[in-house]
Amino acid sequence: MSTLNPRRQAVLAIVVQEYIATAQPIGSKMVVEEYGLKVSPATIRNEMKALEQQGFLTHPHTSAGRVPTEEGYRYFVQHLLPDQPLTLDDQFTIQHLFHQVGRETDQWAQLAAAVLAHASQMGALATPLRSDRCRFKHIELVEVRHGLALLVLVLHRGVVKQQMLSLDYGVSQEELSQLSNQLNDQLAGLTAGEMESSALALPELGRQVVAVVQSVMAREDNPDNEQIFREGLSHVLTQPEFSLVEDAHQLVTVLEQPPLLGSIFENVRQRDGVQILIGGDGRYEPLRSLSLVLSRYGAPDGASGVLGIVGPVRMQYGRTISLVRYVSQMLSELVEQWYGA
Repeated sequence: MSTLNPRRQAVLAIVVQEYIATAQPIGSKMVVEEYGLKVSPATIRNEMKALEQQGFLTHPHTSAGRVPTEEGYRYFVQHLLPDQPLTLDDQFTIQHLFHQVGRETDQWAQLAAAVLAHASQMGALATPLRSDRCRFKHIELVEVRHGLALLVLVLHRGVVKQQMLSLDYGVSQEELSQLSNQLNDQLAGLTAGEMESSALALPELGRQVVAVVQSVMAREDNPDNEQIFREGLSHVLTQPEFSLVEDAHQLVTVLEQPPLLGSIFENVRQRDGVQILIGGDGRYEPLRSLSLVLSRYGAPDGASGVLGIVGPVRMQYGRTISLVRYVSQMLSELVEQWYGA
């Protein structure tokens, strides 16, 4: 990547920030007047031309003003973006919402997507916690009514699943609790495949419960079945970049492609911290008109999920990065609180 002198860095930062705010090409006269620079518009035009030759700016054919390229956005985010911590009001609101949730990790992901979409006025994505390979930790069986029980399955590293269990006959809560205790002793730390021999010695109801547990764990082990919560798509569609029907259709199609998103999420899981994909970063052609700001959350060496914000390349990166970082920290704290022991 080219090295920029301080003046070109300043000009690039101004163009990027103004274009993000206005979605209009930025001219040299406006840069000088709005920012009180002690140089002439001709000097700024020369700097803009140099930045264009270096690949950081471009200009529409119908305008003399410049707009950032994907490379310009990347340089801005990596080298020029000022730190923009969330306000105390934002932090309090997010904390309040997450402190009301229980231990169901699907609910955490759904809430994370809703919070990020509302706070950023962009689209948001979030996946529940998932381990590379599930191991049994704990089960609870709760009588709902005659012939129906609630199965609450807790897996190692903070994954919780609930499922209704139809019974062929009435079973008391005392019997369900006894079976829960027996299964907790026999299945502790086992994978779905390792439960076969343990289930053979169980009564019929026990074998039925183990079969359901194995089915749930098998789904969790399959990355193609990962659930993705999506919120705020309407916010993205209001941006001028998606005013044309074909562009809006492309956006919706991309966000409904589990294999593409799954591949991106797997890469995000490999590293801590906020990760930014601008225009697909040359690796994901369908994302050329989008930016994704993503982060892993969860246990340091265990189950993890991914959350983030999606929008046009012309995005408020400072606030977006701060939001994603803060919410991912909140969810990681919840994982530690509920499942750290």
